[in-house]
Amino acid sequence: MKIRIGVGLGAGGASDSATFAGAVQSMERLGFDSLWLSEVLTGAVVDPLAGLAFAGGVTKKLKLGTTMTVTGRNPIRMAKELATIDRLSGGRLLLVFVPGLTDRFEDQALGVPVAERGAWIEEMLPLVRRLWSEDQVSHTGQRFSYDGLSLQPRPLQQPLEVWLGGTAQSALRRAGRLSDGWLPSLCTPAEAAAGRAAIEATAAEVGRRVDPEHFGISLAYARDEISPAQAARVTKRRPGLDPATLIPVGMPAVRQMLERYVHVGFSKFVLRPGETPQSWPAELEELAAGVLPLQT
Repeated sequence: MKIRIGVGLGAGGASDSATFAGAVQSMERLGFDSLWLSEVLTGAVVDPLAGLAFAGGVTKKLKLGTTMTVTGRNPIRMAKELATIDRLSGGRLLLVFVPGLTDRFEDQALGVPVAERGAWIEEMLPLVRRLWSEDQVSHTGQRFSYDGLSLQPRPLQQPLEVWLGGTAQSALRRAGRLSDGWLPSLCTPAEAAAGRAAIEATAAEVGRRVDPEHFGISLAYARDEISPAQAARVTKRRPGLDPATLIPVGMPAVRQMLERYVHVGFSKFVLRPGETPQSWPAELEELAAGVLPLQT
């Protein structure tokens, strides 16, 4: 099992181009597998596609990952943007499609009710796969209709894989039917193992198989203590669960948590500091010393 560890760059890495470039170049120099940018339209984070395009230009090997919201997007434009980034970066793009935050400001920005977001993924994911691989695409769906449309350039990766996130039963079934992999967050190792089993069972029901190495975790951590803001974010999404169950504190605890996920069959990780580091290069040095020995 190939263990790979990436880093999520949040709002703290977006203050200026020098900070951003320094952080991603440090990731590459230290040997992290990937950079990850999340999409939050109303948050103080860089747009993931613009950010990954920039990162691709200042690195050579670092993979470029995003958890992006497909809700409300034009599939042709999105497919072309993603294909272009993958091609110009030499095939380094990693994709996770997510429904988006359930926040009133994000709701307004996306313009699509939470209850309808899963249906967007259901239609968009098969459609963009066809746009990336077929000469002429005809499609009639609930939201989009096309007749003989062709998209160029195509991704360098063939196929360009798309993973899904989410831990709700509907999300697990969707991952089993459609995804190339699964990257959830805020779930314990036991919950992650149960989610994987549910995905694999659904995949088998529809005659599919998800690669056993395509199961990962997006994990937030704390350096010294879980801050009230970080605890509140967890409580909002997992009410009734002690945040300490999900957030390791200190590098030894981060490594131990990763080992627990590895034990239940997870091998791809995105580590996210709960609070903005005072220095990204220093944070990454310490994180690399603590967890990169696990990377194989």
